[in-house]
Amino acid sequence: MNRRDFLKASTIFGGFLAIGGFSVGEIFGKTDDLPFEKIVKTNAEWKKILTTEQYRITREAGTEAPYSHPYTNLKSKGTFVCVCCDLPLFSSKNKYNSETGWASFYQPINKINVQEKEDNLLAEKRTEVLCNRCDAHLGHVFDDGPKPTGLRYCINGVALKFNKESKKKV
Repeated sequence: MNRRDFLKASTIFGGFLAIGGFSVGEIFGKTDDLPFEKIVKTNAEWKKILTTEQYRITREAGTEAPYSHPYTNLKSKGTFVCVCCDLPLFSSKNKYNSETGWASFYQPINKINVQEKEDNLLAEKRTEVLCNRCDAHLGHVFDDGPKPTGLRYCINGVALKFNKESKKKV
């Protein structure tokens, strides 16, 4: 599309929004039922705040090597949050040893905090897991987990930060 066609299309689209009384969010599927604001940044902005490895995993849907991150075997009590936006994603209470080499959980803290989408990049059909606030790639979910959900959220440790539970003073 050349510049002139782009400008024409933009003008028509803008007029459609103004006359129709629609918001850009309504057109592009923004939902107002999320309990948090979506975070949108450019690639350059993400590169400024993330390490090279965090950027590769979360923004380019990379995968860390199995057994390479300390969260795989972490047994401390606390909350795992998104490395990009600090949204609480998983609780240590729902973590288990899947013997796959990645931190594994049978459920997120709140289902609305993660989104799932079909991933057909490999021969195997998989379901990608993303942070629902900033769209960071976290890992994948499989249906071979333990009870009560039967799910295994297989998550890259690089995509998480761990907030250790503080001891309550009596």
